[in-house]
Amino acid sequence: MSTDTVFQIVNTLVLPQWLLMLFAPRWAPTDWLTKMLPIPALLAVFYIYYLFFGDSGLDWQSFSTLAGIKTLFSQGAALLAGWIHYLAFDLTVGSWMLRDSKRRKVPHGWMIPCLLFCFLLGPVGLLLYLGVRSMKQQTIY
Repeated sequence: MSTDTVFQIVNTLVLPQWLLMLFAPRWAPTDWLTKMLPIPALLAVFYIYYLFFGDSGLDWQSFSTLAGIKTLFSQGAALLAGWIHYLAFDLTVGSWMLRDSKRRKVPHGWMIPCLLFCFLLGPVGLLLYLGVRSMKQQTIY
């Protein structure tokens, strides 16, 4: 399977859960997806394959310099693995944010921009949620 095809598959794979988290956050299947994390787990399988077996040109020293990362990501399989890494972690963080917001009783309207930013810009969504959570915090640990 080509890296372009896998790119389309993994992008399509995450969309249903993001849509459910945005529009059906309290539905039982959404709850199951955010607790059990089957989609990030499946993405992890793709990640392992493309990083270690997909002709990624992986050289552990590549991670020690920016030039090394640039060279590593010039390989299609390594670039795909990196993208899958982002998809998996952003979805995992978004799932955590949704679970945490339910536990802390943060209104879902406040979560929509946080989840959208997490989907599009990962850490920006997390930072926004942490700000919202601190403003709306009802339970102190």
